[in-house]
Amino acid sequence: MTTAGGPIRRVSAWNIANYLTVLRIALVPVFGWFLLAHDGQSEPHRWVAFGIFTVAMITDRIDGDLARSRGLVTDFGKVVDPIADKLLVTMALVGLSTIALVPWWITVLILVREWGVTAVRFWVIRHGVMAAGRGGKLKTMLQAMALGLYILPLDLLPLASVTTVIAFVLLLAALVVTAVTGVDYVIDALRLRQTSERSAMKRARRAGQGGS
Repeated sequence: MTTAGGPIRRVSAWNIANYLTVLRIALVPVFGWFLLAHDGQSEPHRWVAFGIFTVAMITDRIDGDLARSRGLVTDFGKVVDPIADKLLVTMALVGLSTIALVPWWITVLILVREWGVTAVRFWVIRHGVMAAGRGGKLKTMLQAMALGLYILPLDLLPLASVTTVIAFVLLLAALVVTAVTGVDYVIDALRLRQTSERSAMKRARRAGQGGS
């Protein structure tokens, strides 16, 4: 297929950026096992869980940079990359609430937003793929920082009480940004359904039928 500017380059979904995304998904159950081992009371297992969580979050940054810098952005990546993030965050929040480190109400509020946005993405997918925005990236960063601190065996670290307060403040900040960006995604989704090419074609067909 060609245009006036030359042939259109089709990017395969099988590329290094998407491989890293799939790797992040594969790490989720491994991370969860180490986090919950011995009811979360094993210091060595918690350190390993922290290491896996850190590696997974680093791959999140790397796969996005690779996709943009090498022209490897695909619809598959736009859809699956946020899902990989949500799976990791879900495992971390549920695991930390299970071992009584993060209040369940925070976990429920964040996860309702996270998976609600995923549902909205699939609701409008016929109209276009919604990629993560800047607010979503800030949300992910705050969640990663807060959850990373909670995953560490804080009670065994120096200044444990101070670190715990910092972790909780970061988590509350993540909760606020998570809620605000969730509202933004819903607004963007409604706008996309109204302005997409698919919607325009439907309106044109209805107008044609009405005129006939």
